[in-house]
Amino acid sequence: MGSTELGTVRKIFSHLLLILVGAFFLSPFLWMVSTSLKANDELFIWPPVWIPHVMEWSNYPAALDYIPFFKYLKNTLTIAGLATFAVLLSCPLVAYSLARIPWRGAKPLFAVTLIVMMLPYQVTMIPIFIAFKNFGWVGTSIPLWLPAFFGAPFFIFLLRQFFMGLPKELEDAARIDGASELRIYWQIILPLCRPALLTIALFQFMGSWTDYQGPLIYLSDDSQYTLMLGMQSFKSQHGAEWQMMMATLVMITLPIILLYFFVQRAFIRGITFSGIK
Repeated sequence: MGSTELGTVRKIFSHLLLILVGAFFLSPFLWMVSTSLKANDELFIWPPVWIPHVMEWSNYPAALDYIPFFKYLKNTLTIAGLATFAVLLSCPLVAYSLARIPWRGAKPLFAVTLIVMMLPYQVTMIPIFIAFKNFGWVGTSIPLWLPAFFGAPFFIFLLRQFFMGLPKELEDAARIDGASELRIYWQIILPLCRPALLTIALFQFMGSWTDYQGPLIYLSDDSQYTLMLGMQSFKSQHGAEWQMMMATLVMITLPIILLYFFVQRAFIRGITFSGIK
């Protein structure tokens, strides 16, 4: 077998392996979609039915009444949008100062950032809760988005590594032309790091969209519930109507999937720190 045939066999084998792994990870989502279209008598039969005999599309309109969907959707979008805007405002500024501006405390501060990034949330959860309680913010959505205005360690680390890969000649040329540091940051650096910005925006939006623990800790009024908390609260009070629940979860998951497909190219570039060509 020649090298060309061997390369073809390797490509076929690798693609088959990727298809199998992809199908394995996709199967829970496909099962969720399948369950959302089933009638009651097909939910727990054995062997399981992947394709319902009759597609119950009426489950989706009924799912909108399963919980106050649009009210919870508005709350979730508000929290996720504010948190995403906050990290896009704060994290690039901190990362730029650590990566591109020489100052005495940059390295110690970056070390502290890495240490904070390694701390599990459970370690800081109680002190943060006590602080927000003293501020009178427990019972509101403020604790779910306000901390993002002070930066997120992982996003700062991600952006710093991206900024480090940009050529310094761009800034030097701008400084020779009389550009201020803020103008260099706004007009030169930020346009070049759009893939990294989209990456942290996607991470933050997904984290806020699917967050359950945060709303569970800080929200007490059901009019402020997010989609995840509202789903769990309804299930605990009224029991699980599985086809309605799965239809609701499909509608909750679909925006994240669509968002990823729209920004996947920039997302991959941001993760791999490709910089500029």
